[in-house]
Amino acid sequence: MLYTIKKEIRFIIIKRWYVCLLLFFMFSCQSDDDTLPPAEDSMNGFWFSAEKGYIFEFTDGKDVFYNINAAGCSIQDDDFMLEDFQLNQVSENELIATSDLSDSEVKLTRLLNQDPFCLPDQVSATKDPKVNFDHFWNIFNDYYAFFEARNIDWSQYESLRDQVTTDNFYDIIEELAFLLEDGHVSIIDEANGIQIESGIPKLLERLNANLSGDLIITNDNDLSDLGNEKLITIVTDYLGGDFEIDERENIIWGLMNNDVAYINILGMEGYGTNFSNELSSLNNILDTIMDDLEASGVSKLIIDIRFNTGGIDTVALDIVSRFMDQERVSYFKKARLGDSFTENKPFSVGPKGDFQFTEDIILLTSPATLSAGELFALCMKDLPYVTVVGENTGGAFSTILAHVLPNGAEVGLSNEIYSDAQGEIFEIVGIGPENQENRVPFLSTLDFQEEKDSGIERALELLTN
Repeated sequence: MLYTIKKEIRFIIIKRWYVCLLLFFMFSCQSDDDTLPPAEDSMNGFWFSAEKGYIFEFTDGKDVFYNINAAGCSIQDDDFMLEDFQLNQVSENELIATSDLSDSEVKLTRLLNQDPFCLPDQVSATKDPKVNFDHFWNIFNDYYAFFEARNIDWSQYESLRDQVTTDNFYDIIEELAFLLEDGHVSIIDEANGIQIESGIPKLLERLNANLSGDLIITNDNDLSDLGNEKLITIVTDYLGGDFEIDERENIIWGLMNNDVAYINILGMEGYGTNFSNELSSLNNILDTIMDDLEASGVSKLIIDIRFNTGGIDTVALDIVSRFMDQERVSYFKKARLGDSFTENKPFSVGPKGDFQFTEDIILLTSPATLSAGELFALCMKDLPYVTVVGENTGGAFSTILAHVLPNGAEVGLSNEIYSDAQGEIFEIVGIGPENQENRVPFLSTLDFQEEKDSGIERALELLTN
């Protein structure tokens, strides 16, 4: 029966910063099988993550999670639960936080004395607009990774502090956020109904480039309507109404003909009912999809990530593993650390599951492909049997660093640099087709008028010739 997509499609709003905070810190406490857990009180004290700007105060009572920048200290959570960590104490003065839902480790070093910025009488909790501007400007000045790449002299905007008032505070920081055009920069103050998404204007500009008239996207509802219309065209006209979709509506798959299969990965999160079963639920779905592919005997595949605005990196990597012919170094990652960066660490992906599809694959991409969706593209693009078709992805790779202003507003920013196996960086520019003839718009007036999908048409042309 035809699946009509009722819920908002997943690419409406760029993923929120708090997903990435949970990615690092919302997981159950456990230690490696071969590592004895530390004594109950040995972790009490203050622990610092330099590249994150985080300080954790562990006590026998409430634990406190602080954010620190050159302007001072704010509290992100004053009742932080130690049980939410998977921690391994490697020495008296070093902790490593890890999670199955993150590809990275977070290193915490013990502070011998409480940071002077985070003394009880120094913690900032105020609505004073100038103090909040100081924190906003310094959070980016201390941790943002792409000023040079985006050709922005951040220092020239520090003097805006003198102009900030209660009435214009969010107008001023919105202008600064929009300068960055970064899909992973946001300011959210739920109490005052403020939601500033730095990358939205640029995203809409790119999505509207081939649209006209009533099809021009001006808001979330427009984008939802066009996305739903496009997905319905795909499942009716190209899959003939005969397709599968997982229970939580994350992946659509089916056959386009006897030799070409189609998989649409709508998002990189939400496969489980909670974080603890996210990957196990995902891999159960992947087992079913790969069994169906193997049983069909198809030798060609279209993977569609044009609607995919990201989610969790390890979800993307587990999906990638089902299309790997061998283990490969797939990407590198480093984080801003002061005036330099952390170690540029390599990450490898190898085959998983009983069956991997390693024949001809077309990967469809779009400007709405972001974050973990782009990590998927980064890992797939260099495989010898993969061809990219569509438009360049959004160019926002970094896991979002979350900080909180003294007024309680939530700030997200990019502080990590991803590169491919050859060291090339795709932040800002995104990943797209190598050949001009494979550049096909995601949304176009002509496609909607003719009720077709030019990206799929080009993919089928390449696969069947």
